[in-house]
Amino acid sequence: MDKRDGEARMRARDFWAAIVLMAVSVFFLWRTTFIQFTGDNNAGVREASWYDSAAVVPFAIFLCLLGLSATLLGVAIRAGAAKNAFSAIGIGWSRAEALRIGCVAVILFFYIAGLVPRVDFIIASGLLITALIFGFRGGAARRMTISAATVAAAGGYALISHLPQSEWRAHDDDVVALLLWAGLTLLTMRAGRKDPILRYVPAIAVLAPFILVCAMAFGFRQNVPNRGGLIFSQIERHYYVTLRPLWSG
Repeated sequence: MDKRDGEARMRARDFWAAIVLMAVSVFFLWRTTFIQFTGDNNAGVREASWYDSAAVVPFAIFLCLLGLSATLLGVAIRAGAAKNAFSAIGIGWSRAEALRIGCVAVILFFYIAGLVPRVDFIIASGLLITALIFGFRGGAARRMTISAATVAAAGGYALISHLPQSEWRAHDDDVVALLLWAGLTLLTMRAGRKDPILRYVPAIAVLAPFILVCAMAFGFRQNVPNRGGLIFSQIERHYYVTLRPLWSG
C-alpha cells in the first residue's frame, strides 16, 4: 500500500467512525431527554433549578461528542472520503484492525455493563484510562490484548459476583478491580522506561476521575455511579464530616 492509498483508507475510516459516533450521540441525547431538566412545581414553588438536574452532565458530554463527530465527518468529506467510503478502500478489513476494534469493544462493554454500576467510579475509570493508553499507544497487539483481558477480568468478576442491583454496594469487586489496576499500572510504568509519555499515565488515571467525580458530586450536585464505592464513599464522608464544617461554621 502506497502513501496515497493509506491516506485514502484513513479518511474513509474517519468517515465511518464519524457516522457511528453521531448515531451514538443522537441516541444518548434522546435518552437523556427522559431525565427531568427542571424541578417539579410544588404549591407554586419550583423545587430545583435546571443546573441541579442529573441530565446536565450527560447532555453536555454527548452534545460535545456530536459536535466533534460532525466536525470529523466534515473534514473526511472535504478530503474526499465520501467517494471512497463504499469502495474496497473504505470497506477493506485487516486482522490488525479487527483486533484493535475488538479490544476496544471488549473494554467498553465490560466498563459500561460491569464496572460503572458496581465498582467505585474512580477505580473503574482509572482502570479504563490506564488500559486505553497502555494498550493502544504504539499499536502493539500484545498490549491491546493485555488491556482488554484486564478490564474484562475486572468487569466479568463484578457482573458474575454482583449481578442483582441489591448487591452493587459490595466491595469485593472494588478490591479485585483495584488490584488489577495496580498490576496494569506496574506494566505501564515498566513500559514507560522506553516511552516517557507512559510515565504520566498513573497520575492522569488517578486525577482525571477524581476531579470529575468530585465536580459532579459536590460542584454540580449530580448523581454519581455507585456512591457507596470503596474510595468515593470515604471521600464523600470526609467532605461532609471534615471539610464542609470548616467553611460553613
